[in-house]
Amino acid sequence: MNAGMDSGTLIREYLLLGLRFDRVEEGYVDSFTGDAALRRQVADEPTPDPADLARQAQRLLEEVPHADGLDAQRSGYLAAHLKALACAGRKFAGQDVGFVEEVREYFDVDIAKGDPDRYRDAHRRLDEALGGSGPLAQRLQAYRAAEEIPPERLEESIHAFSSALRDTVRATYPLPDGETITYEVVTDKPWSGFNYYKGNYQSTVAVNADLKQQMSNLPRLVAHESYPGHHTEHCRKEFGLVEGKNQDEQTIFLVNTPQCLMAEGLADLALYAVQGPDWGAWASEIYADLGLRFDGERSAAISEAAAALADVRQDAALMLHDEHRDVDDVAAYLSRWLLVSDERARQMLRFLSSPLWRAYTSTYVEGYRLLKAWLDDRPAEVSLTERFGRLLDEPLIPSSLR
Repeated sequence: MNAGMDSGTLIREYLLLGLRFDRVEEGYVDSFTGDAALRRQVADEPTPDPADLARQAQRLLEEVPHADGLDAQRSGYLAAHLKALACAGRKFAGQDVGFVEEVREYFDVDIAKGDPDRYRDAHRRLDEALGGSGPLAQRLQAYRAAEEIPPERLEESIHAFSSALRDTVRATYPLPDGETITYEVVTDKPWSGFNYYKGNYQSTVAVNADLKQQMSNLPRLVAHESYPGHHTEHCRKEFGLVEGKNQDEQTIFLVNTPQCLMAEGLADLALYAVQGPDWGAWASEIYADLGLRFDGERSAAISEAAAALADVRQDAALMLHDEHRDVDDVAAYLSRWLLVSDERARQMLRFLSSPLWRAYTSTYVEGYRLLKAWLDDRPAEVSLTERFGRLLDEPLIPSSLR
């Protein structure tokens, strides 16, 4: 009979293990707001052996059912994350892990290719929303170019949406006193926006000016990174789970784990949660105050149609890593269904080919799908606000939603 490791020791070992992964691959720890002494301890250790990290994760995983002081929700959370770390250790050690298995072990979901008929229907709806004549890809690219925010207006537009969303969120999902976000407009980055959570209810959100931010995307980006997305989730979990319930496992945020799928799905639904499907009219008013013209109704219709193409990038990852298809075939597939240039398709392939990040696309695809279905399938007496609040406040994992 296993007497069990006490929960405090188990969680401390989990945090140390996560920090050790950052020694193998810098950036594996997205944020850590816990005991600084643990980070110093790991920094003073020899560079860890990934195979040993996998064994540590497996050992801790076997301890979870026997640890005292953990309820079922916390046990399930820790088990799912240790399972992900065990897989990551094997991958870093050079073991061959199939792509579908890798996504399952990391993110607690099973994936499959999307339906081309759904993509054809999305193209039909895009055609109707865009209007005009000529090749659909050219019309979509022209529409996006016309929606680009002038670089000199980007920063004030970010602050306008942040302020409006913050007012809404603070009235709906109260935030701790002192929470703040610092915005930075940056260049030469591979992403559109990024939240750096510092702890103590402070975030820095960087927005990439190189990608020519579009008017239709900026409200979603600010909601995703800030209110009620990543920043709001971090603040409420730090306040409610870490400070309120001493759940120190929530002080670390690790890439390629179930919490990433939950966080990205939550953030992609952030604007929907506070503005609903008719966010376009709301955004038009904010742009109008800035002296910028924006057709919110048309933009919302185009965005809704394009959302049905989200699976295409996951299809491409499956083609590359599961079907071992030729890179040129995969680039052509991306161009065809996403209506992008060959150059843009090959930029996407660089991310999908990264050993560390190749599975991460599934956090957006499957995270949005799972969480949107869970939000919409709520009981009649439960509001969208209340249901989304559970995502912000509870340590949920994909299998708990299913």
